[in-house]
Amino acid sequence: MHMPGGTAYYFSVALAKLDTRYLLVTKIAEAEQAYADELMQNGIEVLAKPSAHTVYFENIYGDDPDQRTQNVWQTADPFMLADVQDIKADIFHLGPLLAGDIPVDLIKTLAAKGKVSLDVQGFLRRVANHKVYPADWHQKKEALGYVDIVKADEAELKALTGIGDPHEGAVLLAAWGVKEVVVTNGSKGSFIYCDETFYTIPAYRPTKVIDATGCGDTYMAGYLYRRAKGADVQQAGGFAAAMASLKMESPGPFTGKEAEVLRVLEKSDILF
Repeated sequence: MHMPGGTAYYFSVALAKLDTRYLLVTKIAEAEQAYADELMQNGIEVLAKPSAHTVYFENIYGDDPDQRTQNVWQTADPFMLADVQDIKADIFHLGPLLAGDIPVDLIKTLAAKGKVSLDVQGFLRRVANHKVYPADWHQKKEALGYVDIVKADEAELKALTGIGDPHEGAVLLAAWGVKEVVVTNGSKGSFIYCDETFYTIPAYRPTKVIDATGCGDTYMAGYLYRRAKGADVQQAGGFAAAMASLKMESPGPFTGKEAEVLRVLEKSDILF
């Protein structure tokens, strides 16, 4: 199955039906411009910067939807400071797909304008012969001092910090300057570390599991949306988890509404 993906797609579509203003800045090749046009037709504001290629991932899932194998067949041009110099926002969410996508100077520039949120997974990916391998992010301490919110799954957090215990890893990220550390663990739920407090976020049982791709992006869309609306960490995390659960029930991105997510919070079974 061929379909658009990545943070640019799953995060954007998840926000489309929620009460917020959002601008997607992306790098895309002319041959894939139709995907950006489709997002705009669905009410998403898009600033598409030209690139020689668009990132092309292949995701392969086995019986466990929490596990996948990835190949990369094309890479896009990196973002430059000029791509974001005129953009203003309260929150900037960064979703690099690969290590070279976003330079540290760009993170610093955005931090001077508003809060910076980062899904760290792309900085921990090394591509060799089209295969994706885990890698260290050598500029992590310099960059994370400018990041307010970091999202990582448990494996990514271990790769980032070198610490096997995720709670200890989250404390280390906070010591490096991150204010909210969001740590996901698939169907086992998530936790958030903020102001020296751990918040346990349950996973909600989907009615069926159809497509797990993009759940992390959906989670962060829900979390940042609720935080921007004034929700506390526990409330925003629960909303994010419920939104990710709904996303798993159908192929492609989350296309529901806020009321549907709230119903999940009221009625659904907790997985753990």
